[in-house]
Parts: sequence; C-alpha cells; structure tokens
Amino acid sequence: MADAVDGLYGLPLDEFVGARDALAKELRAAGQRDEAAAVKALKKPSVAAWAVNQALRTQGKAARELWKAGDALAAAQEKVLAGKGSGADLRAATERERAAVEPLVDAARGLLNASGGDLSAATIERVRETLHAGAIDPEAREEIASGRATRERAPQGLFGGGDAVVAPAPRKAEAREPEEATPRGRKPAAAKPKRGAPAATPKHDAAAAKRAREDAERERKEAAARQREEAARERKEAAARERARKAAGQRVAKAEKALAAAEKRSAEAAVRLEAARDDERAATDALAEARAELQAAERG
Repeated sequence: MADAVDGLYGLPLDEFVGARDALAKELRAAGQRDEAAAVKALKKPSVAAWAVNQALRTQGKAARELWKAGDALAAAQEKVLAGKGSGADLRAATERERAAVEPLVDAARGLLNASGGDLSAATIERVRETLHAGAIDPEAREEIASGRATRERAPQGLFGGGDAVVAPAPRKAEAREPEEATPRGRKPAAAKPKRGAPAATPKHDAAAAKRAREDAERERKEAAARQREEAARERKEAAARERARKAAGQRVAKAEKALAAAEKRSAEAAVRLEAARDDERAATDALAEARAELQAAERG
C-alpha cells in the first residue's frame, strides 16, 4: 500500500489522477474500502510541487546536503537570536543553504510539463522557494522530504530563504577610561561614541524583527496568490480537457451512427444483390430450356 502510494507521486504529472483512481478501484474490489477512500482522497500535486518531488527522488546526494545545510542555518539563526552567534557564521550558513538548493533547482529545470514543454520561469522560482522552505521549516520538510508534496511552500520564519537579517549581538562592556577632573558644579562631558561601532539597542532589534515579520508576511501572501493562480490555471486546463473530451465523445457517437447506417445500407444492398443473382440464374435456366425446346422442334 505504502509503496503503491509512493509510486503515484513518482509518475508523470498527467498520469497521476488516472493511476490514483485505478488503485482506489482495485482496493475497493479487494474489499479494502478504507484504504480505497484514502487513496481516492490523495491530492494531485501542483506543477511546482511535482517538480520538487522528482528532483528530490532522483538527486539523493543533493537532497541530503540540503537537509544538512538547512539544519546548520537553523542552528546559526538560533545562536544569533540568543545573542551567542555572529553575523559571519549566519551568512556562511545562509550561503551554504542557498548553494544546496541550486543543484535541485537545476534538476527540476530539466523536467518537462504535462504538455511536453519546459517548466516556466515562474514555476522554477516556486520550486526554489519550496526547497528553501523544506530546508528550514520542520513542518514543511516532513512533507517535502517524503517526495509526496502536493503544493508549493514559501520560506517562513525570521530569516526565510532570502537575505539574512542579523540581529546585533550584545556588546561586551568596554573598560572605562579614567575620568578627567572637572570643575565643581560642572557635569562631565558625555563620552562620544566611537565611529563605526553602533550600539545594539532594543529599538534596533525590534525594528529588525518587525521588518523580518513584514517580509515573511509578504512572502506568505505572494505564495498564497501564486497558489491561487496555479489552482485557477489547473481548473481552466481541467475545464478545457473536459470540453475536449465531450467534443471527442460527440464525434465518436456521430461516427458510430454513420457506421451503423452504412452497415445497414450494405446489408440491404447485399440482399438485393443476392435477389438479382437468383433472378439471373432463373433467367439462364429459362433460356436453356427454351433453346432445348427449339432444337427439338427443328428436329421433329
């Protein structure tokens, strides 16, 4: 059962529905109604999700590197947020995760869509985002890594799959320099901040977090819009296929009707031909008898 279901998601996209329904029918015939219902409920992947599935299924080494790079990036993010990591480490982890995504994107780029054409640039970009999401989002990874993804994902969280937003780490207290003597009654002059070393402030941290949340929300909305567009396109294609199927059915019915009429006419013609041959044989026999009588009369 598990192997059969897994096999469905490895098929060409345009074969998924037919194979799924055939498997459900086979299970019902075997009395496995619950299993049949579960199979029938399996969703057809979107084009981008299908491409991700095929890339991960065929590129095992690249897939393992992506999961490792995603884990390393998540760990680097946690250290930065805890004030224990460095921006350099986070940037290095981000670059590794990005680099791990590209071989899988290249593999997806070599796939063909249901019409036999190359995948569109928009679809390839959704493939890239879905792989980023699988790398750093545990919930998304569970589905994506199984090779049975049905929809594309967008990277979630503070950093997502884009540019790293490095929260400033707490600075160590600097050794205080001896204060200069000041006249009584005057306040010491405020120390001038060193150029090029901005202090980390809660306000700065909050602004960075807010920007990151806004970026994540924008990415989520854009991904949702793309999913709606993909669903609308699939509905349009399904409607077009249904219209083509009905038109072909009507042509078949018309052709069958014409064939039946032709066969009827052929049968009627065959009956008439046989009757004509009977008439011909009867006339031939009558002619022979008449000639015999003529010969007998001439002799007598």
